Amino acid sequence: MNTIIDTNFNFPGQKSVYKGKVREVYTLANNQLLMIATDRLSAFDVVMPKGIPFKGQILNQIATKMMQDTEDLVPNWLTATPDPNVAVGEACEPFKVEMVIRGYMSGHAAREYKTGKRMLCGVAMPDGMKENDKFPQPIITPATKAEMGDHDEDISRAEILNRGIVSEEDYVVLEDYTKKLFKRGTEIAASRGLILVDTKYEFGKTKAGKIVLIDEIHTPDSSRYFYADGYEERQQKGEAQKQLSKEFVRQWLIQNGFQGLEGQKVPFMSDDYIATVSERYIELYENITGETFVKGDVANIEARIEKNVISYLDKN
Repeated sequence: MNTIIDTNFNFPGQKSVYKGKVREVYTLANNQLLMIATDRLSAFDVVMPKGIPFKGQILNQIATKMMQDTEDLVPNWLTATPDPNVAVGEACEPFKVEMVIRGYMSGHAAREYKTGKRMLCGVAMPDGMKENDKFPQPIITPATKAEMGDHDEDISRAEILNRGIVSEEDYVVLEDYTKKLFKRGTEIAASRGLILVDTKYEFGKTKAGKIVLIDEIHTPDSSRYFYADGYEERQQKGEAQKQLSKEFVRQWLIQNGFQGLEGQKVPFMSDDYIATVSERYIELYENITGETFVKGDVANIEARIEKNVISYLDKN
């Protein structure tokens, strides 16, 4: 199955290219940003050697739909999606923090809790909780890029303000937007029989000084979902939750001796395993959007993207 792992476009008015772990961002003339969601898969801050069929399209289309479903609450950067893997919008100056919000004690929070920690990013976690229990109130646990390398590191609100990473005035807005988006995301998930467990939001500032939502939102890469049906029963029995997120990839990697630590090698991913990961991403798309996934033409993904983007730019 064809996948898109790397891009090398030269679009009209192109100024620069930034390649992230999964997305490739092209800066164009007229303060436009063009974001291509590749099929790369990242876990433990490491990009896996093989792409996942349709993953980029799934991420891009979920993010687009969720931005449209939340734009009444929070302004966002998005202008158009001229191709299944492409989003175009206004260039912004990103804030150097990711606003992570958790409704349940899962994933990284649960791993920290098991070591005995009861504070995460300056926020207290109650005693007596089990993995995947619901927090009394959602907690915001920000992350920032480590000064050395690409790894994200936990950081408290106080430290963000003390280090001048974000001004207090702006941070209050980021917190407010994060809570509103999570509430709406929780409602959307519930309407589809899902629980939005935790997620992260990224924000930027436009040339005019307006704070807007950027990057992805409520996708399986940025969020964790449980199935609502059977959640309480599984918690009472101490069973693992049935979930739709990238956590199943992390767990597979852990079981195969990989957590992104120095000296560890990424385990071999067979074509059959890659196919199951793709199927899980499609399953999440259909569950979270309530729509049937329509696979894009993958005969020549690069040519398709180039044609659709140039056609869009010519008209705009």
